Amino acid sequence: MRTAYRVETVRAAEAALMARLPEGALMQRAAAGLAAACCSLLGKGRVYGARVALLVGSGDNGGDALYAGSRLARRGAGVTAVLLGDHAHEGGLAALRAAGGRVVDSAHDDPFEPLAAADLVLDGITGIGGRGGLRPDAVPVARAARGSDAVVVAVDLPSGVDADTGEVAGEALRADVTVTFGTYKPGLLVDPARSYTGALRLVDIGLGAELPGVADLEALQHQDVARLLPVPGAESDKYRRGVLGVVAGSARYPGAAVLAVEGALRGGAGAVRYVGSAADAVIAAHPETLVHPGPPDRAGRVQAWVVGPGLGDEPGVAEVLASDVPVLVDADGLRGLDPALVRARSAPTVLTPHAGEAAALLGATRGEVEAGRLAAVRELAARFGATVLLKGSTTLVCGPGSTDAGPAAGGAVRVNPTGTGWLATAGSGDVLSGLAGSLLAAGLRPVDAASCAAYLHGLAARRASGGGPVTAGEVAGALGGAWRDVTAGV
Repeated sequence: MRTAYRVETVRAAEAALMARLPEGALMQRAAAGLAAACCSLLGKGRVYGARVALLVGSGDNGGDALYAGSRLARRGAGVTAVLLGDHAHEGGLAALRAAGGRVVDSAHDDPFEPLAAADLVLDGITGIGGRGGLRPDAVPVARAARGSDAVVVAVDLPSGVDADTGEVAGEALRADVTVTFGTYKPGLLVDPARSYTGALRLVDIGLGAELPGVADLEALQHQDVARLLPVPGAESDKYRRGVLGVVAGSARYPGAAVLAVEGALRGGAGAVRYVGSAADAVIAAHPETLVHPGPPDRAGRVQAWVVGPGLGDEPGVAEVLASDVPVLVDADGLRGLDPALVRARSAPTVLTPHAGEAAALLGATRGEVEAGRLAAVRELAARFGATVLLKGSTTLVCGPGSTDAGPAAGGAVRVNPTGTGWLATAGSGDVLSGLAGSLLAAGLRPVDAASCAAYLHGLAARRASGGGPVTAGEVAGALGGAWRDVTAGV
């Protein structure tokens, strides 16, 4: 599992570790890892004679860049440091000069000349404490670096992005590779900042023992999902595997019901009970479905409900929320949803909005939600007392106890690492709802059901897409293969 910690926690861990190490040892560890990454990017035998430009700010990131540059210079690279801050790390400057590196002060010299010929640029302008985008005097140099033919490597994180939130409040320098130290930072995993990081590499500098057990952000990997997915035993029957109720679809949107039911069936549900006006379409596509004219409380025994996909103005949301089993609310079910009604429930609730639906629930704009995805998902979870899966370029899952002050009782916010841009297609959210609902019915915790569903859904989209357009039905059809991929090594 990838874990990420906010700046305050990283600073405290670094301070605790530095207290036991010789002065400067931690920076040297970071610089050594950074230099090694740069060597691998330049390629075997290409370090000698390579041209490297360092963009150096006033903070420790600038020091990391200078020390890494000195190591590259000692291996024969031509290294030039472009100083962009009010001052630079003195020890790093001395090390670079002693190794034969050159120093250019952007206030007095031409900062663009080293960039024009560079094979690799190290972005050490701002560090994890940076806020609000690049300073105006750094913007032209950053643009020149991005416009060059050089590989741009960010030191710890791209300059101009917010390490804690993933927000990009001004201009930022987009990297080809980001080399981060000690642990991941939330902003490296969450859009919009994630799109600035490029390929992400982690350098171990020994922080592990100093970091708390509960991270601020975490990203599941194959083995994590495999441990959580239900596996039927010899004594399993459809009720032990979980029966999911689905209230979805309408005369206008019968396909939403079909796709939600298919997501549930391919997600391992023992049985699916469908309630709604799209019964004929559902039975035609999936004859194993148990259909009922309604209301939901008369449809029969279920272990969880999904309500909302394609529902339009048809009834069902209030009746399902009155039940005493877990409920997932999506799409039309989210429209005008009352936080008090959700908070009053005795059983867990999962909400699965996209950015537009989240904005309506928060009284914000879609742009505000997309610019501050972490804040939005935490606010929704707190306001509704629910687990929230915020769909989008980086899907986030947040339990009701996680706040801006830290993970607290809700645990870490989870960010989904799978998926593809081709997944932004009509009906894919309906498949996700059914899949997550089936995992709720199987007994998974809401956060686990939502995050495992997002992981499998994204993986299935990759399998079905193959790098090209994909339909929601094709995503659903690939869920079994994605499940097998995840559990193959277990």
